[in-house]
Amino acid sequence: QVQLVESGGGLVQAGGSLRLSCKASGSFFGINSLGWYRQAPGKQRDWVATITSGIGSSTNYADSVKGRFTISRDSAKNTVYLQMNSLKPEDTAVYYCHAALISGIYYWGQGTQVTVSS
Repeated sequence: QVQLVESGGGLVQAGGSLRLSCKASGSFFGINSLGWYRQAPGKQRDWVATITSGIGSSTNYADSVKGRFTISRDSAKNTVYLQMNSLKPEDTAVYYCHAALISGIYYWGQGTQVTVSS
């Protein structure tokens, strides 16, 4: 069982920055990847970014955030981060942390609200 707790959301003006954090805890073995998704009101949940585990981990980003968002992780702290720069009103959403285990099981955090005002 994995518990994911996000933090760092809030209200920011367009062009500003926020850093989201997601700490994983619990009894688990073999996280394959950690990532972030977001869901705007009335819309489906969309993938934002993923970082894989292990030496030489790789990162991938949705086109809508490429060049503005950076995903990183601190393995010692079991924490993944999402640095969001040059925020736009269309980035407004609830951001969810996601963990995919090697076993194929995956978990979600409870979400953190990000609101970007114009």
